[in-house]
Amino acid sequence: MDRTERFYRIDRLLAAGKPVAMRRFLDELEVSRATFKRDIEYLRDRFNAPIEWNREYGGYVYRGKPGGAPFQLPGLWFSPSEIEALLTMHAMLDDLQPGLIGAQVAPLRSRLEALIAEGDVAASEVRKRVRMLPQAARTMPTGVFETIAAGTLKRRRVAIRYAARSTAETTERTISPQRLVHYRDNWYVDAWCHLRDGLRKFAIDAIVEARLTDQKAKPVDLREVEREFNSGYGIFSGTKLQWAKLRFAPSRARWIAQERWHPQQRGRLESDGSYVLELPYTDTRELMMDILKYGADVRVLGPRDLADTVAAEIRRMAVVL
Repeated sequence: MDRTERFYRIDRLLAAGKPVAMRRFLDELEVSRATFKRDIEYLRDRFNAPIEWNREYGGYVYRGKPGGAPFQLPGLWFSPSEIEALLTMHAMLDDLQPGLIGAQVAPLRSRLEALIAEGDVAASEVRKRVRMLPQAARTMPTGVFETIAAGTLKRRRVAIRYAARSTAETTERTISPQRLVHYRDNWYVDAWCHLRDGLRKFAIDAIVEARLTDQKAKPVDLREVEREFNSGYGIFSGTKLQWAKLRFAPSRARWIAQERWHPQQRGRLESDGSYVLELPYTDTRELMMDILKYGADVRVLGPRDLADTVAAEIRRMAVVL
């Protein structure tokens, strides 16, 4: 157990409000009497911890000030509900991307589990009772996500080898990461590509290798990034913005009315119980996939080219191979 962990344990025992015998400290911390006394003196001198020996009860206590707030060791502290929320998020992340940043957060997770164990919720229950079901998550090469995340947050350029699945082409590039995006169970990075001299979206699972460089990232206004990648529908970008108009059958209306397909979507319930949804798009590919999954319960009212694209795809699907 390192010194910081010992300080944390000492504080947790004293914060309970009851005198704590030296023997209990020695057993809990697994240290000698001399080491324990040095820790107590350090807490008193550096953190002004009001620790005193109570002769009457034969134990150490926090000396409180009348009407004052209880002493709290400086550092990162969470309420029980915050701890439960953090562990829940960690369980969700484990399900979404197993091992994504496990090594980096393992010490924090151990600390949180120790804290929550003192309450009414067992950490094991969090892992058992929270489950995510990723449907199409793709695996990422070891260390790539951490490198891209470091470049994004530290504002540094990253040298990558990128294998584009659409063309089967592998290229060496240098990118300036602008933001990380988690979309439909997979991670992407919006970045300035110095090879193409423009903004591009890269699937992190398609990055074969990544190396953090010493060069500063090219600064790009996030509003420009937003305009480039968020004006249309889904993950695809584009310049020709159009509005899709979809009518859903009454049997689907209640669900569609509660769904968020796009931040700028518009919707209305019709007198016959159907639901009309309007939303912007710049590329038909992803929108068409979402339309097709509703089968005969949705009809494309416009634009005409979107309706024709969906109809053509349905005809191709009907062809027996």
